[in-house]
Amino acid sequence: MSHEFFNPVRSVYGPGALSSLPELLAGRKAVVVTFPEARQFGLVDRLQTSLGDLLAGVIDSVLPNPDVAELQGLYDAFWSDPQTADVLIAVGGGSSIDTAKALMVGTASGRFEDLVQALVAGQPFTPARIKTLIAVPTTAGTGSEVTPWATVWDRNAQKKYSLHLPETWPSIAVVDPELMLSLPASVTLQSGLDALSHALESIWNINANAVSDTFAVAAVQEIFETLPRLMAKLDDVQLRGRMALAALKAGMAFSNTRTALAHSISYEMTLRYGLPHGIACSFPLPMVLERAIGHDASRDAVLAEALGPLDGAPQRLAAFIERFGVRTRFADYGVSDEQADRMVAHALTGARGKNFIGTAQKETA
Repeated sequence: MSHEFFNPVRSVYGPGALSSLPELLAGRKAVVVTFPEARQFGLVDRLQTSLGDLLAGVIDSVLPNPDVAELQGLYDAFWSDPQTADVLIAVGGGSSIDTAKALMVGTASGRFEDLVQALVAGQPFTPARIKTLIAVPTTAGTGSEVTPWATVWDRNAQKKYSLHLPETWPSIAVVDPELMLSLPASVTLQSGLDALSHALESIWNINANAVSDTFAVAAVQEIFETLPRLMAKLDDVQLRGRMALAALKAGMAFSNTRTALAHSISYEMTLRYGLPHGIACSFPLPMVLERAIGHDASRDAVLAEALGPLDGAPQRLAAFIERFGVRTRFADYGVSDEQADRMVAHALTGARGKNFIGTAQKETA
């Protein structure tokens, strides 16, 4: 059986990589999309100094888990003057990069509601106008800098939509571990566990291939070695760099496979129980691993390469996650056994759940 691996994102990596932005812009004007605290961290000032006249504006109101109600005003204002800039520079975690991915694809009307209608209806959407995206992650976990996926939430409707178009790939990922030195322990942990989930989810996945497996195994092994050390020494730029590289590898892996059952479970846990994404997609990993083992010999071999002998692997994985104070049972989050069974059954029917090995149909959308 033949396989294909595709990732068009140019990656610029290493301490100080942020300083390459003026050269990467090559004279083009840019709007920065970032989170409110970026100003108090001095990041906006730094970008203004570095980019000078190339900086056409700053959107610094991005909140966690971007919601349609919050995105509408940003989108409509941005596309009201499409000549402002040719490039969006997303600086932040997954929410900043997801917001920029939503902004980069313009509807014919310039109105966000037209894009939302296409997402709700599951209809194909061809952007009338497109902006180039440079993704600059400030966390080591999302992998969004090398994937086309963006998550858009509708809290009022209790829905989550996935925006993924050929046009929503970032053009360039700038991965600078120095930007991650100020991350608090909680965000560092959530990001690291998110990356672990991405890597494992790309292994127990019907879309896996030899190249995605190579990235995924390397990411799992690096996270197991590095994350405990980093949590004990948050100001170590070398450890930050190793985690950033592990997250990048995990992103490369699931950029081709998409995620699977753990992420399908996580969406409901975030919407209904308020769990941060990194916790919501990592606490069920031992349970999902148990379900995966023994289902496909080739997947078992890759899981063993990543995790060691599969006998006792779910327990070892649970112990790794729990060493950081993260519980790995549904009951720990107020979910009864009956509710958990229903949640898992429903998750298996979702687009990401169908990517889990053993499910009946491969996702084609």
